[in-house]
Amino acid sequence: MSVFRVVVTLCVLRALAMAEPAQVDGGVAAPSQPSAPSAPAAWAALSTPGPGRPQSIGRYGGGCVDGAARLPLKGTGYAILHPERARLFGHPLLVAFLTELGKSLRTLKLPTLYIGDLGQIRGGPAPTGHASHQTGLDVDLAYLAPASNGGARSLVDLAKSRILPGFSPAVIRMLAVVASSPSVDRVFINPVIKRVLCTMPSDAERPWLRKLRPWWGHHDHFHVRLACPADSPACEAQTPLPPGDGCEGLDWWFKKGPDHDSEKKNYQARVGAAPPLPAPCSKLLTQ
Repeated sequence: MSVFRVVVTLCVLRALAMAEPAQVDGGVAAPSQPSAPSAPAAWAALSTPGPGRPQSIGRYGGGCVDGAARLPLKGTGYAILHPERARLFGHPLLVAFLTELGKSLRTLKLPTLYIGDLGQIRGGPAPTGHASHQTGLDVDLAYLAPASNGGARSLVDLAKSRILPGFSPAVIRMLAVVASSPSVDRVFINPVIKRVLCTMPSDAERPWLRKLRPWWGHHDHFHVRLACPADSPACEAQTPLPPGDGCEGLDWWFKKGPDHDSEKKNYQARVGAAPPLPAPCSKLLTQ
């Protein structure tokens, strides 16, 4: 099976299973049981932030957020891509990160930041689109301004696993600025983009490259994940990133053959599995 077919198949599976990186390198039931099928619709129906102090609870792909803030529709250096989705909420640290990022990019004379989904008003599982974005610490950002019809513009030719002309020094600088933030835990990008960055000559140290992690899809946007905030003891941090720039294991993403294809599918299914929600989230859903 070609790399293209593998990527397309996995992207379809991800969309159907809401398997955007949940906890990778990644009525509500009782804590020891899986969430009921109706849970995503119940979380999506909420219309007010949680009444408690701001805190992220649980796993990125199995949690919620109390006291969420809403990203303003207008701000310096950024624009909202899909305001109609109402996924503009997150921990106040995420909202502050994005508003400051827009200002920083404007100061650096970089293009406007186009912001996709943050999370729902109290986080939790969404009916469509994501398995993560549940604790108010995840956000999708576009590499490029949208096309004239509003559609996302890709940086990768998926059929040939190669970079497209839209990839530019401005994109690299934006990724560097984002990944250099101390509050950012990791950034998910397409493996092709990571490979290009790893093979580009550079006279400067690039510690930010370590935070850029390859993941399926992410050819038209990158996924920024903040670290658990200090005010959120119930937030479950991911395993710390290993030492190095993350370039040494890239060959795995481009292997071919039925055995490797099966390995990829099993891995995707394993990390995309929805965990049960923590007990505080059950309470937050009904407050």
